[in-house]
Amino acid sequence: MISFPTDHHAVPVLGLGIDAGGTQTRWALATVDGVIVADGAVEGLSALQMSSDAGRAAVHATFSRLCQAVLAVGQPRAVVAGLTGFGGDDVVLAQTLATLLALDAAAVSLCNDIEIAYRDSFEPGQGYLVYAGTGSIAAWIDADGVFHRAGGRGVLLDDGGGGYWIAREALRHIWRREDEAPGSWQSSPMAGAVFAQLGGSDWSLSRAFMYGQDRGAIGRLALAVAASADADPLALDILQRAGQELARLALALTARYGPRPVVLAGRAAQLHPAIAVAMRAALPVSLMMEQKVARSHEAAAKLAARTASLYAGKD
Repeated sequence: MISFPTDHHAVPVLGLGIDAGGTQTRWALATVDGVIVADGAVEGLSALQMSSDAGRAAVHATFSRLCQAVLAVGQPRAVVAGLTGFGGDDVVLAQTLATLLALDAAAVSLCNDIEIAYRDSFEPGQGYLVYAGTGSIAAWIDADGVFHRAGGRGVLLDDGGGGYWIAREALRHIWRREDEAPGSWQSSPMAGAVFAQLGGSDWSLSRAFMYGQDRGAIGRLALAVAASADADPLALDILQRAGQELARLALALTARYGPRPVVLAGRAAQLHPAIAVAMRAALPVSLMMEQKVARSHEAAAKLAARTASLYAGKD
C-alpha cells in the first residue's frame, strides 16, 4: 500500500478514475503528471441497476467497497467514472460517489464506459474503437466531441461478439444437439467445459444459470468456450463468428463516416486469438486494425487528475 507524507502541502493532488463494466469495476489513482500511484478492482456494476431498489443497493455496496479501498491510499480531489449502461441522466450515482469520498458533487464526472475506453485509444476524431466485453459496441468521438456508435444495444437484443453472445451461442448449440442426440455433450470438449463451469449437465442447471444470473456472470461462461476452442471445432467456429460480428460494427461506422484506423479492445476480445484473426479477415486490407489491452480506468484517472489540479489551484 502506498503512503503519502502527512504534510498537506506535500500530498500530491490525486484524480480517481473508474471503469465499471458488467464483470468488473476497475479503479486507479493518478497524480497531475499522469503517474498511476494505485489501482484495484471490485465486482462489476451497471448504471441500469439504478432502476430498482435492489439494484441501487447493490451499486451503493460496490461503490462503498471501492471508495474504502481508494481512501486507504489517498483522498482524490476529482473523479471521472465511465459506467456501462449510463445514459447521462442519473444524478444519484454522482451524489453517491461524492458522499462516499467526501467530495462536492461537481467534482464527480460520469459518462458511458465506452467514452472512457475510446479516449484510452484515440484523441477525438482519430479512429474507431470496437469494444467487446460482456456486450459489444463500436464508437467514434468526432473532432467536435460528439459520440457516435454502432451496436451496444444490450445483450438481450444483440451485442454480437461479446462475452454474453459467445456464452449464449455455446449453450444454444449444446442444447440443440441434446435435442437431436441426448448425451452427445459427452463427446464435445466445449460442452464438457461449459457444463463443468455450470456445475453439471442437467438442463435445470443451464436454465437457472441463463435466467437467474446477471449478464456479467453469463458473459464469463465465454471463458469455457475459449478454453475448448483448440479441441472443439464448434467452439472455434463460435469465436470466429464473434470476430465477424465485431468487424460488422467497425464496417458500420466506416460506411457512415469514412475509413479510419480501428482498435479492438475489451476482455472478450482477448479470450482467444481466433477472434481478432477473424475480425481482421472480415475487414478491408486497407483498413488499419490494432488490438490492445484497454486501461480505461487509468485513462479516466489521468483525466480526473487534470480536473483535480484545477480544484487544487483554487485552494
